[in-house]
Amino acid sequence: MIVHNVRVFPSKIHLPKKKQLAWKIAEIASDNSKLDKDAVEMSINRIIDNASVAIASLNRGPVVSSREMALKHLRKNGATLFGINSKIKFDCEWAAWSNGTAVRELDFHDTFLAADYSHPGDNIPPLISVAQQNKKSGLDLLRGIITSYEVQVNLVKGICLHKHKVDHIAHLGPSVAAGIGSMLKLNTETIYQAVQQALHTTISTRQSRKGEISSWKAYAPAHAGKLAIEAVDRVMRGEGAPSPIYEGEDSVIARILDGKKALYKVPLPKINEPKKAILETYTKEYSAEYQSQALIDLAKKLKGKIQNLKQIKSIDIYTSHHTHYVIGTGANDPQKMDPNASRETLDHSIMYIFAVALEDGNWHHIKSYLKARAKRKSTIKIWKSIKTHEDKKWTRKYHDPNPKKKAFGAKVVITLKSGKKIVEEQGVADAHPYGTRPFKRENYIKKFLTLTKNILSKKESDRFLKIVQNLKKLKSGQLDKLNIEVKKSKIRRNLKKGIF
Repeated sequence: MIVHNVRVFPSKIHLPKKKQLAWKIAEIASDNSKLDKDAVEMSINRIIDNASVAIASLNRGPVVSSREMALKHLRKNGATLFGINSKIKFDCEWAAWSNGTAVRELDFHDTFLAADYSHPGDNIPPLISVAQQNKKSGLDLLRGIITSYEVQVNLVKGICLHKHKVDHIAHLGPSVAAGIGSMLKLNTETIYQAVQQALHTTISTRQSRKGEISSWKAYAPAHAGKLAIEAVDRVMRGEGAPSPIYEGEDSVIARILDGKKALYKVPLPKINEPKKAILETYTKEYSAEYQSQALIDLAKKLKGKIQNLKQIKSIDIYTSHHTHYVIGTGANDPQKMDPNASRETLDHSIMYIFAVALEDGNWHHIKSYLKARAKRKSTIKIWKSIKTHEDKKWTRKYHDPNPKKKAFGAKVVITLKSGKKIVEEQGVADAHPYGTRPFKRENYIKKFLTLTKNILSKKESDRFLKIVQNLKKLKSGQLDKLNIEVKKSKIRRNLKKGIF
């Protein structure tokens, strides 16, 4: 790996393109390095993971609406839509829009946390859509996925967006563009321009994850993927981009992030070095914000240690800066304590999540978010008793560069009315690569079977699982087989009139 210093240069100083971060990203995207065997297998795991949560969300509001939009953009030799007959094709950017929304809606796929946040599985829907439309092979797709993960993970390690209230899709646009460039075997110059355009067009604020969190949270990464596809298309036609997009005098860094005196250190592999960043990422066992995963496991264990939950006086959660200020009481969002809050808001309230997991000794992607569940009096009582606190120790663990030491958990102190204190802590989720039972292929398949039960026929389920695990052998034009069809009678419609 090489650590690149990234800083702002005044316009009067010409920064050669080969010294720019966008060029460095483009170089590794176009280097055609050998594919790492473990990275290939993990990519297949994540395609299975995405399919699980996408099929489970097919009839949820945002997904229905995104699908209706995509249905208006038919294309003879395009891409497929989750749930829809694979013989019917659509413009790849609109397929990416709908499929990306389906993947993101339940907040139930993979994650990587470092200087910033990310769900790198968001790269997969736009890459599959472009691959289908362009008749690419399974190996082409795998190369693109592995590149996109590499770029996003390393941008997340090096550049913090949330400090400036910029949404994390600003790292997704460049990673999708790089992944598409790698998959299509574009030259370095073309990928360089695409990365810059994709970043320029995907800057948005974190209000999408603040206060009354709306359905846009599900759409945001799909929108970034769609914009990245369009960016690549433009530069393939010879168009340029705002440059240098990271280092320029009025660039993203200069005007939106740390400013003209900023210095960021972004690691990237050497040219021709195998890309393995996907192996540092982790998926979710539970449909909830990743920083709550270890706390759900901890709550399930604590349930057996408290005979009567009515005896709880208070619960204090000592955790990292990010957890406290984003999903904890440090966010100062009254909506996070509101039983009438949206599912998207409750998903970002560790107080609600911990209370429900403690009561139920479990977590369910639908039942745990039901209105009746959120309004249960006993739950509200526990919920209101919870406070989070930043603990510098947990903040250091959160940012530890060593993947084996990095932790996203907390220490929980439950004080009973008798004065007795019950204290437990957990660093990573049980399903984390360094947890007590790391997710392996069989766990991804089990998650798929669980989430798609009563939605897919056994024949279609078996077909998909066989095909995806044989992805390396799929030839040019065979990637339509990665689509999953659902009976037309099981697909909800939204017949409200739109523009399209």
